[in-house]
Amino acid sequence: MAVSHDGGTTWTQHQVTAAANNGQRNPLDGCTIRTDSAGRAYVFGVGTLSSAGHQAFELVSSSDDGGSSWSRPRAVAGPVTQPGIVDPVLGRPVIDGIAGARSDLAPAPSADIANGAPTGADATNRIVMTYVSGEITKPHVYFTESTNRGNTWSAPQAIEGAADRGYYTAPAISPDGTSVYVVYNAFTTPFQTTTATTRSLVGVVLNAAAGATGPTGAFTEVHRSTPGDPRGSSQNNLVGEFLGDYVYAVATRTYGAAVWNDTRNAADCPAIDAWRLSLRTGTTVARPAPQQDCPATFGNSDIFGWTSAP
Repeated sequence: MAVSHDGGTTWTQHQVTAAANNGQRNPLDGCTIRTDSAGRAYVFGVGTLSSAGHQAFELVSSSDDGGSSWSRPRAVAGPVTQPGIVDPVLGRPVIDGIAGARSDLAPAPSADIANGAPTGADATNRIVMTYVSGEITKPHVYFTESTNRGNTWSAPQAIEGAADRGYYTAPAISPDGTSVYVVYNAFTTPFQTTTATTRSLVGVVLNAAAGATGPTGAFTEVHRSTPGDPRGSSQNNLVGEFLGDYVYAVATRTYGAAVWNDTRNAADCPAIDAWRLSLRTGTTVARPAPQQDCPATFGNSDIFGWTSAP
């Protein structure tokens, strides 16, 4: 962790975990940093525990002295699993299908705290966390929370729609702790073993009421985006789709807002589909030239947003 006590002029690094990333230990990854109204700082990340058979968990480390020292990371949810299947060409996990969009950080936690910003006067310090975990047939969007500054956590609950296969997610809670929003990207088609069939990506926003104590209420879907085909997105080298972990939410005392990956304006390119498949089957297909061989809007993936503000 890098900490500044002078408004960012100087920074000091503090080691939170062992310096290892191997088959025995994986430190915190996909981290989120938040603070509560009493000045406690938290860092959330996904990592493995050797004491639990090297399974992955959502881990939390905290500091009560302005970041000068940090607690040993401890598991608060899990074990969690990477739902994606490793694509042999990309060398990275994908959820929608072969040559799909990488899902490396799908199990990483996103978190928010009702810290009463800017003064802390109406803080409840409820912590909300979401992440994606599960098997390839049904990657779940999980929600868990703590009402006692991270000491204990609720049992994770799957909150995605019945036909949704979770991809990336993030929560937000209003500063006064009365309203919780969750945004997630999801695929509504099964894992595809070919690039020739249509795939469907959506962005979804949920909302629920919360109080000073007790669990957050039931979530209601407040927005579902127009679906798009993620095959119309692309990495720079064209060998696979690209979406990214650009899924975030924010909540104020009066409204919520969220952003997600969106491919409604991206056109599928059959020539690219055939070439991508050939890289995985060993057949010979000439590499397409997108400007000549594809629709004009191939690659036109976007970040779309939603807000409950009038």
